[in-house]
Amino acid sequence: MRIKPIDIARKLKISTSALRHYESWGILPPIERSANGYRMYTEEHVAYFECIRAMHPGFGFALTSDVLRKLIVQDINAALWMVNERQASLHQDKMIAEKTIQLLESTEFIEDRVSDIKPRMTIGQVSRETGIPSSAIRHWDKMGILQIPRDPDNGYRLLSDSHLRKILLIRTLKSAVWSLDVISEVLSELDDNNYEQARRVARDSLKYLDRIVQNQLRGMHSLYLLCSKLKLT
Repeated sequence: MRIKPIDIARKLKISTSALRHYESWGILPPIERSANGYRMYTEEHVAYFECIRAMHPGFGFALTSDVLRKLIVQDINAALWMVNERQASLHQDKMIAEKTIQLLESTEFIEDRVSDIKPRMTIGQVSRETGIPSSAIRHWDKMGILQIPRDPDNGYRLLSDSHLRKILLIRTLKSAVWSLDVISEVLSELDDNNYEQARRVARDSLKYLDRIVQNQLRGMHSLYLLCSKLKLT
């Protein structure tokens, strides 16, 4: 059964030009043309289009495209491991967000900020403690949103518990795609002892991650339907 582009566009509530863009990006199987040059889509193409639309909100267009290209060459295992890696990354974002909120809501939080007499840590130690790459911490320091002091004897950056909390907060806000201006504002208010703003934004970030995981579920469902239609499962 041949399906007109306009019928697919209406079903998915997108333009026919969007269908052509998907084709030009190489994320659809070959499309035959009629004698007069019109594209002749099939039910298989419709399943690809539906999968693109369903996966994009939870996995992003870049990963969705990579996954579909693997399906075109029938490499389902590579496609599934790509998806699995992104889901694992989201789970790590969620764990860091929960840890950040727990620290910000802890009764020990304000007391620690007043004294901050614990031994200072290196970037490597903080990286192991938080699971956040050392390169990211150094980048944030160079951007000026952390302002980590250095040991005058050896030049190593030395971080306090206050830095650790900021690093967790930055990571949480970035995972929820807050802008750098918002992140800088929240950190500034944290320095001014305005903890409630940081708590609110961190909780909002966790809600954002909750929405993403639900979007991923819908995307995985559509991916399963596509794989079934392609007889890859």
